[in-house]
Amino acid sequence: MFAGVGLLATSCEKDGDAVVGQVTADTERGAVLRTINLISNELPIGDDSAGFSVELEIQDSEDGELVDQVEVYLGFRDNTEMVGTGTDVEESLYETIPSTEFNDGPFGLPRFSYSIGLSDMLTFVDRTEDDITGGDQFTVRFELVLSNGRRFSFADNTGTLTGSFFSSPFLYTPLVICPVPEDYFVGEYSITQTSGSGPFGIEDGFTQPSVTVTATSGTARTVEFAYDPGGFESPYAFTFDLVCGEIQNFTGAITEGGLGCGDGSIGQTAVANIPYDLEDDSEFTILIEDFNPDGGCGGTYEASLTFTKL
Repeated sequence: MFAGVGLLATSCEKDGDAVVGQVTADTERGAVLRTINLISNELPIGDDSAGFSVELEIQDSEDGELVDQVEVYLGFRDNTEMVGTGTDVEESLYETIPSTEFNDGPFGLPRFSYSIGLSDMLTFVDRTEDDITGGDQFTVRFELVLSNGRRFSFADNTGTLTGSFFSSPFLYTPLVICPVPEDYFVGEYSITQTSGSGPFGIEDGFTQPSVTVTATSGTARTVEFAYDPGGFESPYAFTFDLVCGEIQNFTGAITEGGLGCGDGSIGQTAVANIPYDLEDDSEFTILIEDFNPDGGCGGTYEASLTFTKL
Protein backbone atom coordinates (compact mmCIF):
# COMPACT_ATOMS: atom_id res chain seq x y z
CA MET A 1 0.00 0.00 0.00
CA PHE A 2 2.81 2.43 0.96
CA ALA A 3 4.63 1.56 -2.24
CA GLY A 4 1.48 2.36 -4.22
CA VAL A 5 1.10 5.73 -2.50
CA GLY A 6 4.73 6.48 -3.25
CA LEU A 7 4.25 5.68 -6.91
CA LEU A 8 1.09 7.80 -7.04
CA ALA A 9 2.85 10.77 -5.40
CA THR A 10 5.81 10.42 -7.77
CA SER A 11 3.48 10.24 -10.75
CA CYS A 12 1.55 13.35 -9.67
CA GLU A 13 4.76 15.25 -9.04
CA LYS A 14 6.11 14.38 -12.46
CA ASP A 15 2.82 15.25 -14.16
CA GLY A 16 2.69 18.57 -12.27
CA ASP A 17 6.22 19.43 -13.32
CA ALA A 18 5.29 18.67 -16.90
CA VAL A 19 2.27 20.98 -16.76
CA VAL A 20 4.29 23.80 -15.15
CA GLY A 21 7.02 23.30 -17.72
CA GLN A 22 4.52 23.46 -20.56
CA VAL A 23 2.94 26.67 -19.20
CA THR A 24 6.35 28.26 -18.70
CA ALA A 25 7.47 27.25 -22.17
CA ASP A 26 4.32 28.74 -23.72
CA THR A 27 4.63 32.05 -21.82
CA GLU A 28 5.99 35.01 -23.77
CA ARG A 29 8.10 37.25 -21.60
CA GLY A 30 8.47 40.97 -22.13
CA ALA A 31 11.25 43.48 -21.55
CA VAL A 32 11.69 46.64 -19.53
CA LEU A 33 13.85 49.73 -19.83
CA ARG A 34 14.80 50.79 -16.30
CA THR A 35 15.76 54.36 -15.42
CA ILE A 36 19.14 54.28 -13.67
CA ASN A 37 19.75 58.03 -13.58
CA LEU A 38 17.59 60.85 -14.94
CA ILE A 39 20.49 63.24 -15.49
CA SER A 40 18.70 66.25 -17.01
CA ASN A 41 14.97 66.75 -17.48
CA GLU A 42 14.77 70.57 -17.64
CA LEU A 43 15.38 72.72 -20.70
CA PRO A 44 16.38 76.31 -19.82
CA ILE A 45 15.70 78.69 -22.70
CA GLY A 46 18.83 80.49 -23.86
CA ASP A 47 21.22 77.94 -22.37
CA ASP A 48 23.38 76.48 -25.14
CA SER A 49 24.09 73.40 -23.01
CA ALA A 50 20.39 72.67 -22.31
CA GLY A 51 19.20 69.18 -23.14
CA PHE A 52 17.62 65.92 -21.99
CA SER A 53 19.86 63.16 -20.65
CA VAL A 54 19.18 59.78 -19.04
CA GLU A 55 21.00 56.52 -18.23
CA LEU A 56 18.98 53.35 -18.92
CA GLU A 57 19.23 49.60 -18.31
CA ILE A 58 17.62 46.84 -20.37
CA GLN A 59 16.08 43.79 -18.68
CA ASP A 60 14.50 40.72 -20.28
CA SER A 61 14.38 36.95 -19.68
CA GLU A 62 17.76 36.53 -21.42
CA ASP A 63 19.60 39.26 -19.49
CA GLY A 64 19.02 41.81 -22.21
CA GLU A 65 20.10 39.58 -25.09
CA LEU A 66 16.62 39.59 -26.66
CA VAL A 67 16.64 43.35 -27.38
CA ASP A 68 17.95 44.06 -30.86
CA GLN A 69 17.60 47.85 -30.85
CA VAL A 70 15.93 50.81 -29.15
CA GLU A 71 13.89 53.35 -31.08
CA VAL A 72 13.62 56.95 -29.87
CA TYR A 73 10.49 58.98 -30.65
CA LEU A 74 10.32 62.74 -30.20
CA GLY A 75 7.36 65.14 -30.01
CA PHE A 76 6.33 68.51 -28.55
CA ARG A 77 3.50 69.71 -26.27
CA ASP A 78 2.55 73.38 -26.31
CA ASN A 79 1.14 73.99 -22.81
CA THR A 80 0.97 77.78 -22.78
CA GLU A 81 -1.20 80.44 -24.40
CA MET A 82 1.48 83.14 -24.50
CA VAL A 83 3.60 81.64 -27.30
CA GLY A 84 2.73 79.28 -30.14
CA THR A 85 -0.81 78.32 -29.11
CA GLY A 86 -1.90 75.04 -30.67
CA THR A 87 1.49 74.11 -32.05
CA ASP A 88 1.68 70.56 -30.65
CA VAL A 89 3.83 68.22 -32.72
CA GLU A 90 2.95 64.52 -32.80
CA GLU A 91 5.83 62.22 -32.00
CA SER A 92 7.81 60.54 -34.78
CA LEU A 93 10.92 58.39 -34.97
CA TYR A 94 14.02 60.44 -34.19
CA GLU A 95 16.74 57.78 -34.25
CA THR A 96 17.52 54.12 -33.60
CA ILE A 97 20.11 52.83 -31.12
CA PRO A 98 21.53 49.39 -32.11
CA SER A 99 22.48 46.83 -29.46
CA THR A 100 26.15 47.29 -30.42
CA GLU A 101 26.04 50.60 -28.54
CA PHE A 102 24.98 48.95 -25.25
CA ASN A 103 27.52 48.50 -22.45
CA ASP A 104 27.65 45.86 -19.71
CA GLY A 105 26.28 47.20 -16.42
CA PRO A 106 27.39 46.15 -12.93
CA PHE A 107 24.73 43.40 -12.81
CA GLY A 108 25.51 41.92 -16.20
CA LEU A 109 22.64 43.74 -17.90
CA PRO A 110 23.12 46.04 -20.89
CA ARG A 111 23.05 49.79 -20.25
CA PHE A 112 23.34 52.91 -22.35
CA SER A 113 23.20 56.67 -21.82
CA TYR A 114 21.13 58.85 -24.08
CA SER A 115 21.34 62.62 -24.54
CA ILE A 116 19.73 65.09 -26.90
CA GLY A 117 20.27 68.86 -26.96
CA LEU A 118 17.45 71.41 -26.94
CA SER A 119 18.66 72.85 -30.25
CA ASP A 120 18.41 69.41 -31.92
CA MET A 121 14.96 68.85 -30.43
CA LEU A 122 13.76 72.19 -31.78
CA THR A 123 15.13 71.45 -35.25
CA PHE A 124 13.42 68.05 -35.35
CA VAL A 125 9.97 69.42 -34.44
CA ASP A 126 10.50 72.44 -36.75
CA ARG A 127 10.39 75.05 -34.00
CA THR A 128 12.69 77.83 -32.77
CA GLU A 129 13.25 79.26 -29.30
CA ASP A 130 10.79 82.03 -30.22
CA ASP A 131 8.07 79.35 -30.54
CA ILE A 132 8.46 77.98 -27.00
CA THR A 133 8.20 79.31 -23.47
CA GLY A 134 8.27 78.12 -19.87
CA GLY A 135 5.76 75.32 -19.23
CA ASP A 136 6.01 73.73 -22.67
CA GLN A 137 7.25 70.15 -22.87
CA PHE A 138 8.97 67.81 -25.27
CA THR A 139 8.16 64.10 -25.27
CA VAL A 140 10.96 61.54 -25.48
CA ARG A 141 9.67 57.97 -25.78
CA PHE A 142 11.78 54.83 -26.01
CA GLU A 143 10.60 51.60 -27.64
CA LEU A 144 12.40 48.27 -27.25
CA VAL A 145 12.55 46.16 -30.42
CA LEU A 146 13.27 42.47 -29.78
CA SER A 147 15.07 40.14 -32.17
CA ASN A 148 11.78 38.28 -32.80
CA GLY A 149 10.05 41.49 -33.84
CA ARG A 150 8.08 42.07 -30.63
CA ARG A 151 8.00 45.61 -29.23
CA PHE A 152 7.59 47.12 -25.78
CA SER A 153 7.03 50.73 -24.76
CA PHE A 154 4.87 53.11 -22.71
CA ALA A 155 1.54 51.57 -23.76
CA ASP A 156 2.62 48.20 -22.32
CA ASN A 157 3.39 49.62 -18.87
CA THR A 158 1.79 48.57 -15.59
CA GLY A 159 2.04 50.01 -12.09
CA THR A 160 4.72 47.44 -11.28
CA LEU A 161 6.98 48.66 -14.07
CA THR A 162 6.63 52.34 -13.19
CA GLY A 163 7.24 51.75 -9.48
CA SER A 164 10.28 52.64 -7.42
CA PHE A 165 12.40 49.59 -8.36
CA PHE A 166 11.79 49.03 -12.06
CA SER A 167 11.17 52.74 -12.75
CA SER A 168 10.48 51.95 -16.38
CA PRO A 169 8.23 54.71 -17.74
CA PHE A 170 9.63 54.54 -21.32
CA LEU A 171 8.20 58.07 -21.75
CA TYR A 172 9.87 61.26 -20.48
CA THR A 173 8.59 64.85 -20.73
CA PRO A 174 11.48 67.32 -20.33
CA LEU A 175 10.12 70.74 -19.32
CA VAL A 176 11.00 74.09 -20.90
CA ILE A 177 11.98 76.64 -18.26
CA CYS A 178 13.42 80.14 -18.11
CA PRO A 179 16.58 80.06 -15.99
CA VAL A 180 16.61 82.15 -12.82
CA PRO A 181 19.81 82.96 -10.88
CA GLU A 182 20.08 81.06 -7.58
CA ASP A 183 20.27 84.29 -5.58
CA TYR A 184 17.36 85.99 -7.36
CA PHE A 185 14.34 86.75 -5.09
CA VAL A 186 16.24 85.23 -2.16
CA GLY A 187 16.95 86.82 1.21
CA GLU A 188 15.28 89.19 3.67
CA TYR A 189 12.22 91.18 2.55
CA SER A 190 9.59 93.32 4.24
CA ILE A 191 5.90 92.81 3.44
CA THR A 192 3.54 95.74 2.98
CA GLN A 193 -0.16 95.29 2.28
CA THR A 194 -0.66 98.10 -0.22
CA SER A 195 -4.37 97.60 -0.91
CA GLY A 196 -7.36 95.57 0.17
CA SER A 197 -8.50 94.29 3.55
CA GLY A 198 -8.65 90.77 4.92
CA PRO A 199 -11.07 89.03 7.28
CA PHE A 200 -12.62 91.28 9.96
CA GLY A 201 -11.60 94.28 7.83
CA ILE A 202 -7.94 94.02 8.85
CA GLU A 203 -5.87 96.36 6.69
CA ASP A 204 -2.43 94.95 7.48
CA GLY A 205 -2.92 91.26 8.27
CA PHE A 206 0.07 90.36 6.10
CA THR A 207 2.43 93.20 7.06
CA GLN A 208 5.54 92.56 9.16
CA PRO A 209 9.04 94.04 9.28
CA SER A 210 11.03 91.11 7.87
CA VAL A 211 10.53 87.73 6.19
CA THR A 212 12.90 85.30 4.49
CA VAL A 213 12.40 84.28 0.86
CA THR A 214 14.09 80.95 0.07
CA ALA A 215 14.67 79.08 -3.19
CA THR A 216 12.98 75.67 -3.01
CA SER A 217 14.00 74.76 -6.57
CA GLY A 218 15.52 76.46 -9.60
CA THR A 219 12.41 78.58 -10.24
CA ALA A 220 10.31 78.15 -7.06
CA ARG A 221 10.40 80.52 -4.09
CA THR A 222 8.82 80.13 -0.64
CA VAL A 223 7.97 82.80 1.96
CA GLU A 224 7.09 82.07 5.59
CA PHE A 225 5.64 84.67 7.96
CA ALA A 226 3.09 85.29 10.72
CA TYR A 227 -0.43 85.80 9.36
CA ASP A 228 -2.41 87.94 11.81
CA PRO A 229 -6.09 88.56 11.04
CA GLY A 230 -7.42 90.28 14.15
CA GLY A 231 -4.73 89.15 16.57
CA PHE A 232 -5.08 85.39 15.90
CA GLU A 233 -1.51 85.02 14.70
CA SER A 234 -0.80 81.85 12.69
CA PRO A 235 2.34 80.56 10.94
CA TYR A 236 1.83 80.82 7.21
CA ALA A 237 3.81 79.90 4.09
CA PHE A 238 3.26 80.36 0.40
CA THR A 239 5.18 79.27 -2.66
CA PHE A 240 5.25 80.69 -6.18
CA ASP A 241 7.07 79.95 -9.44
CA LEU A 242 9.06 82.40 -11.55
CA VAL A 243 7.87 81.41 -15.03
CA CYS A 244 9.49 83.35 -17.85
CA GLY A 245 8.65 86.85 -16.66
CA GLU A 246 5.56 86.11 -14.56
CA ILE A 247 4.95 85.02 -10.97
CA GLN A 248 2.67 81.98 -11.30
CA ASN A 249 1.37 78.88 -9.49
CA PHE A 250 0.80 80.59 -6.15
CA THR A 251 -0.09 78.21 -3.28
CA GLY A 252 -0.50 79.20 0.36
CA ALA A 253 -1.37 77.45 3.61
CA ILE A 254 -1.33 77.86 7.37
CA THR A 255 1.43 75.50 8.45
CA GLU A 256 0.31 74.74 12.01
CA GLY A 257 -3.18 74.49 13.48
CA GLY A 258 -6.07 76.23 11.73
CA LEU A 259 -7.79 79.58 11.39
CA GLY A 260 -11.32 80.35 10.34
CA CYS A 261 -14.83 81.47 11.21
CA GLY A 262 -17.59 79.00 11.95
CA ASP A 263 -16.94 75.83 9.97
CA GLY A 264 -14.84 77.49 7.29
CA SER A 265 -11.09 77.90 7.10
CA ILE A 266 -9.16 80.86 5.73
CA GLY A 267 -6.94 80.47 2.68
CA GLN A 268 -5.30 82.40 -0.12
CA THR A 269 -5.00 82.06 -3.86
CA ALA A 270 -3.41 84.15 -6.59
CA VAL A 271 -5.75 86.51 -8.44
CA ALA A 272 -3.45 87.22 -11.38
CA ASN A 273 0.00 86.47 -12.77
CA ILE A 274 2.24 89.40 -11.88
CA PRO A 275 5.27 90.34 -14.08
CA TYR A 276 8.75 90.43 -12.56
CA ASP A 277 11.99 92.01 -13.74
CA LEU A 278 14.83 89.49 -14.02
CA GLU A 279 17.32 92.37 -13.74
CA ASP A 280 15.91 93.70 -10.48
CA ASP A 281 14.76 91.64 -7.48
CA SER A 282 14.60 94.60 -5.08
CA GLU A 283 10.79 94.55 -5.11
CA PHE A 284 7.93 92.39 -6.32
CA THR A 285 4.16 92.37 -5.84
CA ILE A 286 1.59 89.60 -5.54
CA LEU A 287 -2.17 90.13 -5.84
CA ILE A 288 -4.04 87.52 -3.81
CA GLU A 289 -7.57 86.67 -2.76
CA ASP A 290 -8.03 86.10 0.96
CA PHE A 291 -11.09 83.90 1.41
CA ASN A 292 -12.99 81.46 3.54
CA PRO A 293 -15.39 79.03 1.86
CA ASP A 294 -18.48 79.47 4.09
CA GLY A 295 -18.32 83.27 4.30
CA GLY A 296 -18.26 83.24 8.10
CA CYS A 297 -15.45 85.81 8.11
CA GLY A 298 -17.34 88.18 5.87
CA GLY A 299 -16.63 86.77 2.40
CA THR A 300 -13.54 87.18 0.24
CA TYR A 301 -11.08 90.05 0.00
CA GLU A 302 -8.39 90.98 -2.48
CA ALA A 303 -5.08 92.19 -1.14
CA SER A 304 -1.99 93.50 -2.89
CA LEU A 305 1.25 92.55 -1.12
CA THR A 306 4.52 94.31 -1.95
CA PHE A 307 7.83 92.72 -0.96
CA THR A 308 10.82 95.03 -0.60
CA LYS A 309 14.35 93.68 -0.22
CA LEU A 310 16.14 94.78 2.96
